[in-house]
Amino acid sequence: MPDLHDIPQKLINNISKVIVGKRDVIELVVVGLISNGHVLLEDVPGLGKTMLSRALAKSIAGKFKRIQFTPDLLPSDITGVSIYNQKSGEFEFNEGPVFANIVLADEINRTTPRTQSALLEAMQEFRITIDGNVRELPMPFFVIATENPIEFHGTYPLPESQVDRFLMQLAVGYPSNQEETNILTRNLKDSPLETLQSVVSIQDIIEVQKAVTAVHIDQKIVDYIVQTVSSSRNMPGDIKLGASPRASLALMRTSRALAFLDKRDYVIPDDVKNLAYPVLKHRLILQPRSIVRGLTAKDIVNHILKKVSVPV
Repeated sequence: MPDLHDIPQKLINNISKVIVGKRDVIELVVVGLISNGHVLLEDVPGLGKTMLSRALAKSIAGKFKRIQFTPDLLPSDITGVSIYNQKSGEFEFNEGPVFANIVLADEINRTTPRTQSALLEAMQEFRITIDGNVRELPMPFFVIATENPIEFHGTYPLPESQVDRFLMQLAVGYPSNQEETNILTRNLKDSPLETLQSVVSIQDIIEVQKAVTAVHIDQKIVDYIVQTVSSSRNMPGDIKLGASPRASLALMRTSRALAFLDKRDYVIPDDVKNLAYPVLKHRLILQPRSIVRGLTAKDIVNHILKKVSVPV
C-alpha cells in the first residue's frame, strides 16, 4: 500500500497536467477534499472551474456529476424522485445527480433558495431524506460550487446558512500570458482531460480523510484558531457579522489537511495563517461604511492575523 502522505501530491501533480499555473488553487481544492468538506469557487466564466472538477474526479476514478443551476430547477432534480412502476406495483427511486463522488454545482446562485437548500442536508449530513427514507451518499462526497461574481441579473444570493457550509471560498484568477500560451499549446490536438488517467483510488481518499483527523494539533494552536476567529466578532466598526464557531472547526480541519499535504503529522501556526483568508472570507459581512472606505475581507483578515499573538 502506498504511503498515504504521497497521495495528495500525486493528486495535485495529476490535476496540474490539465490546469496550468494554478497549483495553489489545486492544492486548496485537494485540502478541501481530504478535509471531508466542500469548496465554493467564485470567479468569472472560462477560467477552468469545470475542468478542475472533472480532472479531480478522473484522478480519483470517482463518479462525477454536473448540475447546471437554473431558475426552474426543482429540489427533486438534484436529489432524485420516486416513480411508480406499474409492472412491479411499487415505487422505485431514481437517484439524482447528487449521488456522486464529485458534484459540480454550476452557478449555484442562479436557482431559488428552495432548490439551493436541497443541497444543505447533503453537504452537512452526507445523506438525504426522501419520502421519509434516509439515503446515504457515496463516499467521498465533495461539492464544488461555482458563482459568477460579476453578473447579478437573475441570481439569488446564497443564504448565510448555506455559504457557511463551504469550508473555503476560492478564486481561480486569470492566467499569465505564458500560462495562457501553454494552455493553447496543450490543446492544439486533443484536450489533456481526455487522456487523463486516475492516479489514486476512492479508497485511498477515504483512508487519507481518516488519517487527516489523526494529525496532532497542539492546544496552543487550537487557542490561536479560536482567538483568530473570535476576533472577527469584536470589530463592530468594520464587521457587521463575524465568523461563527463553524469557521473555527473549518480552520482546524483544513489546517490539519494542509499539514498532512506537507507530509507533517502536526499543525504549525503557518498552516492557520495560510488558510485564514480562504476559510474566513465568505463568512465575514462588512459594514457598509467599511466597503465605502475600500476595505475588503482580505484587509480584515490580515489585520486580525497581525493583532493575534502567534503561539511559540
